[in-house]
Amino acid sequence: MVSREEALPGQSHPVPVAERHLVLDAPLAGPFPEGSETLYLAGGCFWGLERIMWKVPGVISTAVGYTGGYTPNPTYEQTCTGRTGHTESVQVVYDPQQVSAERLIATLFENHDPTTANRQGNDVGTQYRSAIYWTTDAQGEAARRTRDAFQQVLDDRNLGTITTELRPMSEAGPFYYAEDYHQQYLAKNPGGYCNHGPNGLTCPVGIVRQDELPAQTDVEPPR
Repeated sequence: MVSREEALPGQSHPVPVAERHLVLDAPLAGPFPEGSETLYLAGGCFWGLERIMWKVPGVISTAVGYTGGYTPNPTYEQTCTGRTGHTESVQVVYDPQQVSAERLIATLFENHDPTTANRQGNDVGTQYRSAIYWTTDAQGEAARRTRDAFQQVLDDRNLGTITTELRPMSEAGPFYYAEDYHQQYLAKNPGGYCNHGPNGLTCPVGIVRQDELPAQTDVEPPR
């Protein structure tokens, strides 16, 4: 992991992004509805993870970007060097009356491998690390409970130890929006690269059963 002193300098201005979500027709960067909450999730390439999250009922808006590092307003190319300290992440804005933080976090665990530090498949580097960054204390508790529940599932099958980074956004730093062409990338490019999907395990957390909200089962964009 790059240190703050060794990190790339970055830019003074954020990159411009579209005003509306291409799929959900919601604000991409706010303002968001009163009562909504925001959670930041990472688990490899952000293209596939964003699509999984925008399909979850109760999610209002999603966006991809860079979180957890040091470089201000990094570009995609800079982040891919591993010298910004950021991970590719997804901003998930949701209605807590319709979907819980636990269910969103469980969906993350069910659709990537949280035991491979700084790697998802052939994507290798600290920018691909698994992470959960929360904005409320309740989300932090949900993250820890969900991690512990999923670790038990892994332990029962001798499948390794979760390496997912857990931190509040107050420690992880700002979320920097990625370039506009990355936003809802798999809706713009239906045949694009995606290495996410169900890992065959169910996270036993929350009041919603897995058969009520299945993990992603295909790579087709929403209709």
